[in-house]
Amino acid sequence: MMGMQAAPEQLFYDFCLEDHVPDDHLLRRIDRFLDLSDVRQTLRPFYYTIGRPSIDPELIIRMLIVGYCFAIRSERRLCEEVHLNLVNLAYRWFCRLGLDGQVPDHSTFSRNRHGRFRQSNIFRHVFETVVRRCMAEGLVGGEGFAVDPSLIQADANKQRSVPGHEWRIENIPARATQAVRDYLATLDDAAFGAASDVVPKFVSPSDPAA
Repeated sequence: MMGMQAAPEQLFYDFCLEDHVPDDHLLRRIDRFLDLSDVRQTLRPFYYTIGRPSIDPELIIRMLIVGYCFAIRSERRLCEEVHLNLVNLAYRWFCRLGLDGQVPDHSTFSRNRHGRFRQSNIFRHVFETVVRRCMAEGLVGGEGFAVDPSLIQADANKQRSVPGHEWRIENIPARATQAVRDYLATLDDAAFGAASDVVPKFVSPSDPAA
């Protein structure tokens, strides 16, 4: 006789996320070497000493790592995936959320990434910590580096280029986004041809380093 699955009527469940994340899962392998124990101490000067407790900064960083590892570029979608993707319980396990932990709103990521996270250089701190751990484990020698030679199409319009001798970094329009201003502010002179006597024939205002 053909059977039919019936949903069990239970009020309480005994469920452990730890038992449902495979040993060879990518996030479990990353978690073994990820040390975020000093994140709160590094960020402490950038939080107020009064008011309601904030979202745990370690949770935000762990969620961002999930996004980077699984190509989830949208912060809104990342929050949805961690909140609703019960197919992949490893997301919640890696973020230390359990089954009923509250996932922060996507706007929280934007405020932190463009605010205290940028001011404190916490991402650089995490990156350097990972590199030091890799060196300690013998995965990185620290004696050389590789550069990706991929060709990337520049965000530049040849029709709107200006002669190289006429362009100045001060000409960046006031309406330019914060990302554009930060990008141009961190470029060194070599990116604009100052490392040699050659002056670019044309410069694109939308992407001067192209």
